[in-house]
Amino acid sequence: MRWLVGWSAAAAAMPPEGAVEPVGAQLLWEKPDPLWAVGDWRPDEIRVVEAEPGNRLAVLGSCGATDDELRLGLFAARGGAFRHLTAWPGSYTAVACIGRRITVAADLAGARPVFHTPWAGGTAYATAALPLADLVEAQLDIGHLAAQLACPEAPEALGDGTPYAGVRRVPPGHALIVREGGSREIAGYEPSTSLVVSAPAVDPEAAVAGVRDALVAAVRTRLTAPRHVSEHDFAPLDPGPVPGMGPADRRARRGGPAPGVGADLSGGPASGTLALLAAGLPGMPGTVHGTGAAEAGERLLAVTFNDLTLGGRSPGGHAAEQKDAELERAYALAGSPRVHHLVVTAGEEALPYADLESGPLTDEPGPALVTAEHHRHRLAAGSADHFVGFGARQVLDAHPARLADLLLDRRRRHLLRPVAALAQAEEPPAGRSLGVPFAIYRAARRLARTPYRDGVEEAAARLRAGTFGQAAAAASDSAVDASLAALTWCRPGPAARWLTGEALAEVALRLDAAAASRPTIERPGERRSRAALARRAADHRVLEQAAEIRNQRLHAPFYDNQVVRAARALPEALRVKPGARAAVLRAALAGAGVHDLPAGWGAPSHSTQTAAAKKGVRLAAPELLDLFRAPLLADAGLIEARTVRKAIRDAAEGARLPLDGLADLVSTELWLRRLLARRGSCWTGSEAPRQRAAAGGVTAGQQRPAL
Repeated sequence: MRWLVGWSAAAAAMPPEGAVEPVGAQLLWEKPDPLWAVGDWRPDEIRVVEAEPGNRLAVLGSCGATDDELRLGLFAARGGAFRHLTAWPGSYTAVACIGRRITVAADLAGARPVFHTPWAGGTAYATAALPLADLVEAQLDIGHLAAQLACPEAPEALGDGTPYAGVRRVPPGHALIVREGGSREIAGYEPSTSLVVSAPAVDPEAAVAGVRDALVAAVRTRLTAPRHVSEHDFAPLDPGPVPGMGPADRRARRGGPAPGVGADLSGGPASGTLALLAAGLPGMPGTVHGTGAAEAGERLLAVTFNDLTLGGRSPGGHAAEQKDAELERAYALAGSPRVHHLVVTAGEEALPYADLESGPLTDEPGPALVTAEHHRHRLAAGSADHFVGFGARQVLDAHPARLADLLLDRRRRHLLRPVAALAQAEEPPAGRSLGVPFAIYRAARRLARTPYRDGVEEAAARLRAGTFGQAAAAASDSAVDASLAALTWCRPGPAARWLTGEALAEVALRLDAAAASRPTIERPGERRSRAALARRAADHRVLEQAAEIRNQRLHAPFYDNQVVRAARALPEALRVKPGARAAVLRAALAGAGVHDLPAGWGAPSHSTQTAAAKKGVRLAAPELLDLFRAPLLADAGLIEARTVRKAIRDAAEGARLPLDGLADLVSTELWLRRLLARRGSCWTGSEAPRQRAAAGGVTAGQQRPAL
């Protein structure tokens, strides 16, 4: 795991030199406000520029700005315009030090978060929560874990908390500002649309062109060498050849990922778009930062994950037949001479819930923990720099709640096509399709007329009453039910049905407090869309850590700030059209010169994922039952163990249960066990904390901590 950590402390409380340091860290700049990079960062991923003494900017990650552009951003940040630090192509974290004022910006999606906590009379900050929890010897925040399980997409329940008491998260689209080693401020840098004043009209063609340009720039940033190498480049933390600094160097490292650049062809139209862009951009395919022209020209490695061995059926049809069609499309996409196609065949060892005991400890819990082995099996065949299409659905698609936004703007006619498409989705029983348009319209109108406070309080009342169980189960059955369930300001998550009444009551109190103290001016569709994106980005971050392969980088351009901004400029009327995401991606490819796409391209399907999850639960049922024989979640008072064991047996026998809710429970239990079983701390030195985070947390047989 790679992370960035620093602090700004008052002069009187500042620890002596070397008294507290991160383990295995690389110092980027010294006191009075030191900053470290920890982990296997590549030299081209760490850049520091200095405009004048005392004014410095560190950028860690894939950033398409030149040193001159970084200095211009530093000058803008000195005047308070820190939004400029978030406007370059790529995915990175920027830290600006202006005198003794530190500014650290989180990204818009939440894939590159920033955390902070009071320490030594000042503030410590990092891009990971666990190091800060170790620093202040934090205990578990059981209330936050309950909120994650009960309402994973509700900012009202989660707030700015983390699983560690006292460690806070900077919300997406905000920045942490620490002044003079003491006062800290959380400031937003992105405007939001008001409930009263709608967003200015945008030409649809111009908006789609903006998404195309942002995607092309995101891919090119990761392919082309920097135009100027900073004088502040740093050596890698590990000895030996530098990983990722060119195909020749990477080829010398045995046992690692394949050299060059790769992408997925089995992840749907989004990952296929990235593969075609990476292979078709003019210049040097398969070339990354730091690669010389003599090393260029390698073909892009396109990986197709073929899980035909799963067999089985799904509610939408034959899973194997759908995978056959997907495999044919992958072969058609891989016909370019600039692409080397590799098909990875999976077996039961790569199913969800496989090999749960061998995973690493991640910064936070997330449902990706149960699919980590599935992804690790696929990514092991990938390249050292591998493109993935994660996040495209949340960034480009319209959340069902955006139908209410259209009603707020009195654009009822734009509801006709999406509502008609839902009425025809998954072939509903005869007669039901006639009532679907009215039901969807009525739910959207109700949401548009419901004040934010009333909507959140209604969700709190549902948690107290426990009346959401059937709705959660129904929401997993069809697109229509899922859309109806999503047309609310706030709703319980799929795992809420298995939480105890006391845990649900505590989460309901959080919702009531948020409704009373934090009114919003955002539209319901916009707010729900951002919350869904933040949830998906957080899970992607957990996946990166859980399925990490040394010397490999996963590039998810759809989470880049510039791509998110461009997608938010898409008109809502365009977003809600059926097939809008595929149309935007087609336009992006056409603008890059890619026109010939196979038949059926852009038709997403989750049936194979559902089939894999069902088979994974069935095969792993004995291990899952043993996991919940004496679960830590029950010791914490969040679940009844026998209730969860019954749900696992029912799911293994084919009962229709929300499998994503089971994944939430299993991943949280796994994370708790890994956290409490860890040894050592993230810090060293004479004044380093003596106790690691959560060392005295939930243990078997212990009384439940107060929520």
